[in-house]
Parts: sequence; C-alpha cells; structure tokens
Amino acid sequence: MSTDCLFREDSYLKDCEARVVALTDQGGIVLDRTIFYATSGGQAGDTGPLTAGGVRIPIETAIYTDAAKSEIAHVPAAGSPGLNVGDTVTAAIDWDKRYARMRMHTALHLLSAVLPYAVTGGSVGDSESRLDFDIPEAGLDKDAVTAKVAEMIASNAAVSSRWITDAELEANPGLVKTMSVKPPMGTGRVRLIEIAGLDLQPCGGTHVRATGEIGAVRVTQIEKKGKQNRRVRLALA
Repeated sequence: MSTDCLFREDSYLKDCEARVVALTDQGGIVLDRTIFYATSGGQAGDTGPLTAGGVRIPIETAIYTDAAKSEIAHVPAAGSPGLNVGDTVTAAIDWDKRYARMRMHTALHLLSAVLPYAVTGGSVGDSESRLDFDIPEAGLDKDAVTAKVAEMIASNAAVSSRWITDAELEANPGLVKTMSVKPPMGTGRVRLIEIAGLDLQPCGGTHVRATGEIGAVRVTQIEKKGKQNRRVRLALA
C-alpha cells in the first residue's frame, strides 16, 4: 500500500497523525502517511517516536519496501511495544538531526554545481557529507571550492521542488548528475529540486527553503579514489 510521503511536499513538518495500514514480516510499521524520510540517495532514514494511546515506540530508521519507493516501513527499536493495523499514531521526527541533514543535502547540490562533473557516489551526514566525482587528473583547491559554495549560500537563493513526467526526464538526460544512483522512475513522474539560478536536478531528498539557511560550510578534504574519482568532503563550519 502506498504511503503518502508528506516530506516530499513540506520537509519542515515535524509531526503528523497517521494510521497503521500494514506490518511487515521484518517488524516494520507501514503508515498511510508519514513525515519520516526513508533511507535513499545517500541520506539515512529519520529517527523519532511513534506515539499511540500514550505508548511511545522509538523508530530507529525508515526504509522503502519497494523499488518504486512508494511504501515506507518504520523500523522500531528492539523490544518496542507492538502496534496493530488500524491503530492511530502520532509520528514525530528528531528535528535537529533532520534539519542538519536538510542543510547538508542542499549544500551538496551547490557543491555539484561548483564542480560540474558526473557524481559517482555520495553520503549525507548530520555535520559532514561527501560527494564523489568522476574527474580526470585535476587539481582541486579546497579553499577555492569552499569560497564558491559560500558565495552561493550567501545569495540566499530560493530552493523549490516540482514534478515532471518520466518522459520529460528521458528527453532531458542532462538533468541527471548521478552515475551510481538513477532517479526512481516507473511511477510516471520524477521530482526535481531547483535552486534558483544555480542548480536543477532530480532528487527525492529533503532540503531547506533557501540557501542562506545552510550557514557556513567548508571543504575539509579532497581525496583521490581510483584513477578518476575524487571524493570531496564538506562539513558544517
């Protein structure tokens, strides 16, 4: 059963009311709607509690149960109280952790705009993140990259999302920057994240509303990974 992924339309929602619609064989709790981001695109699933009738069930992560990324299972901590299909719950995320990831994820979009190379991998952390780029022999300067990202952050450019059809994405392959992970297709539409005047790419992640919210960041390390791969680490300063 499809989950209404509220975070895709509003990543600032901190809680919501929902109903249990299924329980997975692995113990996951499927809700009809959720504000929990599910692990994907290098970003970990959200944590936080589900509360039902005064009983608190800590959720350690959220995961997709299907390739189309339409259903989310909330994974409870071991030994948590059980729920039943039909139960009504209040879902709440650990906001500070989520907001840090929103800032970092948006900063990685800016990094991919500063370094316009194919992305071969990446990871979104709470305070440090990374992108791997397919770059031939090239000397990248940490300070120069940091300065360019800082300039984009200072512009306080608006960050927005919209949907296009699978066919529109196939007609514009240049929108896809990632080589290792392709945007989910098959449901008929793909979500685009636009940073006004700076970047446009498919992404299912959570982001801030304007680049100014990111705050200060710095490139902490540039590593050579293989013949062409360069790993660029970015941290909140």
